[in-house]
Amino acid sequence: MRLRRVDHAGFVVSDLDRAIGFWCRALGLEVLWRLEDDGPELRRQVGFPDARIRIAHLGVPGCEQKIELLEYVAPPVHGSAVPRNHVGAAHVCFVVDDVQAEYRRLRAAGVDSFVSEPVRFLDGPDAGALAVYLRDPDGNTIELAQEPPGKGVR
Repeated sequence: MRLRRVDHAGFVVSDLDRAIGFWCRALGLEVLWRLEDDGPELRRQVGFPDARIRIAHLGVPGCEQKIELLEYVAPPVHGSAVPRNHVGAAHVCFVVDDVQAEYRRLRAAGVDSFVSEPVRFLDGPDAGALAVYLRDPDGNTIELAQEPPGKGVR
């Protein structure tokens, strides 16, 4: 197998419209497309014979990677996001120019789902990087990271 690139990361949400509002208004993503699908191919792919899913692909302006949000209309969404320390937990990391400024902007806009204040890494491969976790309205984890000068972010 030869992997070519990462196309998107997907998150299951309980309300697609609410999720789109958060990801677009708070984080600045844009809706690339949205649809509702219950076709036989989708049902086979997701493994639910009665699946009907509302789907949206969101993009970061200027980037090719996407975020896919999925609301299962049938079978209905159950439970909540997996805690960060459980097997299967996932997150997406967005690189920003200034984590502290984004943290302040989001707090001022009413986002209160931060796990902590921004943290600066003092050693290791990301020494000097600044990062913070927050959660979307369904508890899916989002990381904002600021690269240290001359280095990548973990």
